[in-house]
Amino acid sequence: MNQKPRAVILNLFGDYLRYAQGEARLGELVALLGDFGMEPAAVRVTLSRLRKEGWFTTRREGRETVYVLSPRMMQILVEGRKRIFQRAEEPWAGRWTMVIYQVPEANRAVRETLRRELAWLGFGQLSPSTWMAAQPRFDEAKALAAETGEASIDVLWASSGSLAEDRRLAARCWDLAALDADYRAFIQRYAPLDDAPANAAKPGPEAMVERTMLVGDARGLAFSDPLLPLELQPDGWLGRDAYELFRRVHAQLAGPANAYVDEVIGGRFAATPPLGV
Repeated sequence: MNQKPRAVILNLFGDYLRYAQGEARLGELVALLGDFGMEPAAVRVTLSRLRKEGWFTTRREGRETVYVLSPRMMQILVEGRKRIFQRAEEPWAGRWTMVIYQVPEANRAVRETLRRELAWLGFGQLSPSTWMAAQPRFDEAKALAAETGEASIDVLWASSGSLAEDRRLAARCWDLAALDADYRAFIQRYAPLDDAPANAAKPGPEAMVERTMLVGDARGLAFSDPLLPLELQPDGWLGRDAYELFRRVHAQLAGPANAYVDEVIGGRFAATPPLGV
């Protein structure tokens, strides 16, 4: 397994268990995570840590502990799933959303949180205190500014007046070469799995593990990709190809993977997740 246990747990809840009222018994989680090579003791320790971090609340059902997604984590899963599955590459409007901020040196934690939030919204760093987004993120940036009282934040529209200059700005704000290499590696890894008949016939545990690892790798790419308009993408950009491959393989593995998880949790899916969503 090349993904951290906490990431696997997040993806299991995102793809399956949130459709079962967002909860699972400890024994069920031990069984599912065992398919990823996790020992029961490691599962218990990881879940205990995540509960302390606010991922879960717990309750008792007889001798069994039930882990229930916190409202905050459920919202994170919903928002994260949109980011992974709903890819929009809108035509270039010719203007950037620009954020310029000032944070007192003593408030390093505020600065780091602000940077993470900006990156989540699709902003890239042009200079230490100036961030740019090629997508229209004015309202989102204004809302973030209103929530961050410890910082002075200005949100502006910006235009270079030149498509060539806009492409250079994009290359300065994001490491597009590294991201393209990551997309290439993703395609090389998962292209051999792009086989609908073979995936539909796979044993449930194998399909679930492959599908969960697929989502985890796609999640990392989705949160790094600024979703540049077509006009600003480098020549030969592989983002769209990787995304379409992800959607196909995720849908192909859904049947056996969903059936297996539903069997493990005792048929508690409130509604079977739509294929590929």
